[in-house]
Amino acid sequence: MRPEPLPLVAYFCMEYGLHEELPIYAGGLGVLAGDYIKSAGDLRLPLVAVGLLWRGGYSHQHIGADGQPIDSDDARDVAHLLKPTLKEVSVTVEGREVRCQIWQVDRSGNAPLYLLEPVNEQDRWMTRRLYGGAEHERVIQEMILGIGGVRALRALGLSPDVYHFNEGHAVFAGLELIADQMAAGKSFETAWAEVRSQIVFTTHTPVEAGNESHPLDLLLGLGANRSVRREDMARLGGEPFNMTVAGLRLASRANAVSDLHGDTAREMWRHVGDTAPIVAITNGVHPGTWQDPRIRLALHGGDLWETHRELKEELLHEVERRTRVRLRPDALLVGFARRAAAYKRSDLILRDPSRIGPWLERGDVQLLFSGKCHPQDEAGRMLVANLVQAVRRYPKSAVFLEDYDLRLGRLLTRGCDIWLNNPRRPLEASGTSGMKAAMNGVLNLSVLDGWWPEGCQHGVNGWQIGDGRSEADARVGDDRDLAALYETLAKDVLPAFGDRAHWSRMMRASIEMAQWGFSSHRMVRDYFYSLYRVPAVGQAMAV
Repeated sequence: MRPEPLPLVAYFCMEYGLHEELPIYAGGLGVLAGDYIKSAGDLRLPLVAVGLLWRGGYSHQHIGADGQPIDSDDARDVAHLLKPTLKEVSVTVEGREVRCQIWQVDRSGNAPLYLLEPVNEQDRWMTRRLYGGAEHERVIQEMILGIGGVRALRALGLSPDVYHFNEGHAVFAGLELIADQMAAGKSFETAWAEVRSQIVFTTHTPVEAGNESHPLDLLLGLGANRSVRREDMARLGGEPFNMTVAGLRLASRANAVSDLHGDTAREMWRHVGDTAPIVAITNGVHPGTWQDPRIRLALHGGDLWETHRELKEELLHEVERRTRVRLRPDALLVGFARRAAAYKRSDLILRDPSRIGPWLERGDVQLLFSGKCHPQDEAGRMLVANLVQAVRRYPKSAVFLEDYDLRLGRLLTRGCDIWLNNPRRPLEASGTSGMKAAMNGVLNLSVLDGWWPEGCQHGVNGWQIGDGRSEADARVGDDRDLAALYETLAKDVLPAFGDRAHWSRMMRASIEMAQWGFSSHRMVRDYFYSLYRVPAVGQAMAV
């Protein structure tokens, strides 16, 4: 019996992290999307991706003498990475037609990625900077992504079977599909039902305030709704219009990005009626991008510890080049690189100088931090500044690396000894940087949040911090987790680091766990099987 053909999937996302030379990403969401379409390309699956061409990128972010982050333009010449499709579409914005050209990213290997950009120079502000500008600018960007994206696929002669919205930024694509059905004479109810059967939705952030919403008057004034009436818009997203709620109501199937996040998301949105059921599909990372080839070779017959020492030395050389600080190669190197958000607690390990201070002053432990905040996020800017100030108390053993990007991410997740992750549980949806580290034998030391409850074998392939309890009082939870962090470092991590044979065994266990269970190849297969509902998918994708 011949397997049924796979569906053509159209994947919509606001950002894509393919390579640092193409700065159309801000953080984890974009890097995940980049890994997703890389694996879809590797596995030769029928998927096309849609996004926006951000000429201004996201931001370069450096640290001033006062410790404050300073942002500068990230615009780069990316013409050599693009090829024109010679196709255009128009999106009506405030009653005016905005013509957009369709570019294709000229990069072999990944699934096709098409990017939209206004044709006329006077309209280029609309897609100049990722996540920049005021609220009305964000809505216009999402209109171009969603409405323009659907029209772009048609202009390219593509007829997707499934539309996958990665986060709420793309929900205007669902409104465009409904409006098309209504233009053919169908009622809103009928159009919604038919379109819903084609849409799947992925929700990421478990922080309710981080789920974007806009006044309906703003959406109607800009023309995001086309022929969908105000009352029907409110049925989809509420008033104000919540993009995640709309995504859940537009989709027939939805997913969270780890098992624990699935529980969190179902509880978080249980009060919202008429939404898609939320299943869990745990994220993964692209092995070809994130696992160093030397680690792969060492796993199958080489010396893992010596290979790791080589990668660690490359990281230390980069640290010295950037900061003139020479860290010791024989001391435990703990890495932490995250977006600046309060729940991630980037400074947690530094909060009790009486405990961490002696380790740092003796050089038993060395700390490497990196990460960015949104240029307009004052709370995030304060977090970065406070972390930099704390790090400067230990100039010989603690370093903050500025201007975090994909290249630095690769160096850190290959060269550190320990990858630290200490969010307030259960606010970490997945945490893919830990998967990247694990895939290189960098051992995770993490709160049981995101993906880590699925991967952790305490003392075998890494360590857990605490007992996995959540705490309603943030201060109580912070104190408890800080004590557990210091205890695990003292009783488990540092003694293990002194036993090279044991550490090498743990590295091997970490790599084997990550490269099979937490690769984006596994993730993409799970999406095709569980979310896109492809019969006989195991047979069709036996790669």
